[in-house]
Amino acid sequence: MNHEVFITCALTGAGDTSGKSDLIPVTPEQIAESGIQAAKAGAAVIHIHVRNPQSGAPARDPELYRQVVDRVRESGVNVVINLTAGMGGDLVLGAPEKPLPLVQEQTDMASAEERLRHVELIRPDICSLDCGTMNFAEGDYIMVNTTSMLRDMAARIRDLGVRPELEVFDTGHLVFAKQLIKEGLVDEPALFQLCMGIPYGAPDDPQTLLAFANNLPENSIFSAFSIGRMQLPYVAMAPLAGGNVRVGLEDNIYLSRGVLATNEQLVERAVTILEAMNCKILGPDEVRERLQLKPRT
Repeated sequence: MNHEVFITCALTGAGDTSGKSDLIPVTPEQIAESGIQAAKAGAAVIHIHVRNPQSGAPARDPELYRQVVDRVRESGVNVVINLTAGMGGDLVLGAPEKPLPLVQEQTDMASAEERLRHVELIRPDICSLDCGTMNFAEGDYIMVNTTSMLRDMAARIRDLGVRPELEVFDTGHLVFAKQLIKEGLVDEPALFQLCMGIPYGAPDDPQTLLAFANNLPENSIFSAFSIGRMQLPYVAMAPLAGGNVRVGLEDNIYLSRGVLATNEQLVERAVTILEAMNCKILGPDEVRERLQLKPRT
C-alpha cells in the first residue's frame, strides 16, 4: 500500500460532457479557476485540456492553453501543471459498410510537432503521452498512436525537459511504454497513469489493476483512475495497489447519484477518503521532488 499519496485533478477533458453538466469548465477563465480551486482543495497536480469557448468542443489551440496556464501561475497557487498531448490522434471511419471517406469533421490527425506545439510554448512540468492505439468506446472512432508517432513525441518531450505521463489503457500499451524507457526515450523515474474502465481498454476490476501495478518497471511512480461511478472507489483502490489518485470532471461528472460535481468537490471527497485511510496527502513541492521535475525558468 502507498501511504503517501498525491492527487491529480483532470479538469475538463475532451469528452461530450459540457452539454450534460453546466459545472464543466469551458472557457480558459473557467478552466483556470477550476484548477485553482482544485489545488486549494488538495490537488497537487492539475491535468489540463482546453475547449472551444463558444461551442464547448475539444480544442488544441496553443493560445487557449497559454491563457489557462498563465491565469493559474499568476494566481500564486502552488500546483504542478500537467498538459494533455492526446489531441490530434482522432480517427473516425465512415461506417462499417463504407469506412472511407473518413468523417472529416470529427477526424483530427496531426503531426508530432503540432500535437506538442502548446507543450513547447508553455513548458509545463508534465504532459501526457498516450501509449497506444485502441477502439475508444462505441462506434467508428479510433484513438490512433502509432509506434513511430510515439517515439517521435517521446523524444521531443524529453528534449523539452518535460516529464511525460505515460497513459496506459491496456496491457499492450504498458509493453510499449516499457520499450520507450528501455530505448532511453523516457527518463526515469517513469510516471504512469493507469486508465481503467474505458471501453474497450482494461477493465477496472481489482485483479486487472494489480496485474498492471505488478508489471510496472521498478522505481516507477503511478496513478490510477476509473471513470464514472468507479472514480471515487478508485481513490481507495489506487493507494491499496501502491499508486496515487486521479479525480476530476474529465472522468466523472457526479459527486453522488444524481448530484453533479465540481472539480473542487471531487478533490475534497478524495481528501476525505484518503485521510480516513490514514494516508498522507502530498503537496506539489513533494511531488516535484519525487518526480525529479526540472525547475521552470
